[in-house]
Amino acid sequence: MLERITRREEADLFVAWIAISISFAIIFISPGGFLNFNSGHVSAVTALVYFGVSLVVVFFGFILHEMAHKFTAIKYGYWAEFRKDNMMLLVAVALAALVGVVFAAPGATMIYNMRADGRMISREENGKISAAGPITNLILCIPFAGLLLYGGISSGFGANLFTLVGIVGLQVNAMIAAFNMLPVSVLDGRKVLAWNPAIFVVLIVAAFGVLVASFYLFSF
Repeated sequence: MLERITRREEADLFVAWIAISISFAIIFISPGGFLNFNSGHVSAVTALVYFGVSLVVVFFGFILHEMAHKFTAIKYGYWAEFRKDNMMLLVAVALAALVGVVFAAPGATMIYNMRADGRMISREENGKISAAGPITNLILCIPFAGLLLYGGISSGFGANLFTLVGIVGLQVNAMIAAFNMLPVSVLDGRKVLAWNPAIFVVLIVAAFGVLVASFYLFSF
């Protein structure tokens, strides 16, 4: 299965992974961006911990989101590859640094919408391929919520680390799912809505519900 990931795709995924990890690390270190940054509240060690946690969380949340699109498309007989967008990656890091907002559109998994037999992609297939990414993020929220709960009933440094990984993982995956389910432009939500409005409603409500809940938990 992994042999279907090309060298160029690996390179694009790697660059996008690092850029998005930096963006998320920034908003967790300084929620209002570096314009409102107070260096006295965050040590270098804390910043490195947040970056390390972001690397792990974004690896699962971002990479698996894109691979869900890719391998669902391949399942239906269409070739698909992720392509980074350098300008959008720059925008993502800049917005995080300036105003504390992550615009998580680092590129897209490009679907070649004609099969080898000449058949074009159907609305249903396109909808299911698009839904696969946000569904993956919502599923990933479950183990991260488990880590959060485990950290809450444990003690010591390990408990704090589990809690941190849990809340960051929950928020990052919820943010990726919610953002991608917006029914605009080339985002997943538009194609899911065109295929099945009921499934669209379920997914967007679930994504924003988990997102709101995760920030509510983080406020305590």
